Amino acid sequence: MSAFTYKEATITSFHDALKANAITGGQLMAWYLDRIEAYNNQGPRIQAIVTVNPRAMEEAKELDAYFDETGELKGPLHGVPVLVKDQAETAGIVTTFGSKAFEAYVPDQDATIIKQLREAGAIILAKTSMCDFAAGWFSFSSMTDHTKNPYDLERESGGSSAGTSAGIAANFGLIGIGEDTGGSIRLPSSFNNLFGLRPTTGLISRNGFSPLVHFQDTPGPITRSVKDAAKLMDVLVGFDEKDTFTAATAYTLDAGGYEAALEGAHMQQYRIGVLSNAFGPDSDPDCVPVNDQVRATVAWLKESGVEVVEDLSIPDIGQWIADTSLYITQSKKDINQFLSKRPKVPVKSFKEIYDGQLFHPMNDLFHDINGGPDDPENDESYYQKRVRQEEFRRMIVHIMLEHNVDFLLYPTVRVLPPKREELYAQKWTCLTFPTNTVIASQSGLPSMSVPAGFAAHLPVGFELVGKPFAEAQLLRFAHAYEQQASPRREPSL
Repeated sequence: MSAFTYKEATITSFHDALKANAITGGQLMAWYLDRIEAYNNQGPRIQAIVTVNPRAMEEAKELDAYFDETGELKGPLHGVPVLVKDQAETAGIVTTFGSKAFEAYVPDQDATIIKQLREAGAIILAKTSMCDFAAGWFSFSSMTDHTKNPYDLERESGGSSAGTSAGIAANFGLIGIGEDTGGSIRLPSSFNNLFGLRPTTGLISRNGFSPLVHFQDTPGPITRSVKDAAKLMDVLVGFDEKDTFTAATAYTLDAGGYEAALEGAHMQQYRIGVLSNAFGPDSDPDCVPVNDQVRATVAWLKESGVEVVEDLSIPDIGQWIADTSLYITQSKKDINQFLSKRPKVPVKSFKEIYDGQLFHPMNDLFHDINGGPDDPENDESYYQKRVRQEEFRRMIVHIMLEHNVDFLLYPTVRVLPPKREELYAQKWTCLTFPTNTVIASQSGLPSMSVPAGFAAHLPVGFELVGKPFAEAQLLRFAHAYEQQASPRREPSL
């Protein structure tokens, strides 16, 4: 066995080293805690971590003792330090939802996936930064101000799963949990050279997560390797009586078999359709570096023997996206319902947060949500938009079947990670930022952001969107791609 390296560790490399008595869980935990202190709290001050679990080291030592006594791992994630977006409630650990209003809120109950992680032997190492109530594409948070991109400290890490992505990229933890409503797993994964999977809503329970648009919300993995993402899916996908949307698990045969599905995967068994009108205009200098890198990746795929169908398009794609956008309409009610069920929370409604200005002033979507209806059904376009989401999904799947392709491919985001000065100058708002992640979110299809390489020193990602419940196929393709392309490159902090 090769010597264990802390940087870029995987679940497999850690467990192999543990079994060979080359490392203990306590040693790994100490390394991550030291690294968080050196690079998150001091030095470059990445600001990815909101709260470190005060029992993290104690839990690591307890698991070490268990392993010493039994010679067995306690579960598939035994001793694995996990970074969790601060959108998930954690019993005994402060949970802020990115908002200063909740800086002292300690839930009594774990979110369902926190229970699943603990049962699998994982350790919640830390809660990670996010924009207030996940309402945005950037990291601006009244709790942590902003989260820096480890590849360029002047630029955005992307949101809303900012801290998980920056933290996993910077090696502050082994694996990460994000949450995705319109793209909040995939966008920051693209900006941080990571693999980010948006599963179909309902495959993973949202119980204990603050919502934004409940029929689009889903937790999911953010990892440095595809196999780690598959291992997480095997732990997290499953029915939960506390979340009716997990009835979706009845529609997949892949639950519990995501890692096994990676065996024997090769890229050449898939046909890829390139969605040309999801690329930014070549006349826009902000889009050119991303276009060039993603096109270079497509050319490499073709050279590697992957069948590629070019120049596919979604007619009137901009109108489809506008017609299926429900963030302004739905979010206020969903947040209100979530808060009203929690007797210990310091504020009980979105209006209290908004009127008290308990959110970062750069979170412009808060103003739009505040202007939205208290009840979505009072908006005359509400049901039309819900129906249009169904039509959008059907139309995208029709394109895939018509051209006999397994996935559609396009840039995850049309532009490079923006500089914070550009955001403060309001070059883009939340609703005008050119992210393609909303295509899958608003059509209810599974998708994955995959590292495409770098434009200069900045990461670029491409997105794959699959047919309904194609999570295992997305992971298979991404795993085979990863083995051949080796796209992951750690930042030099």
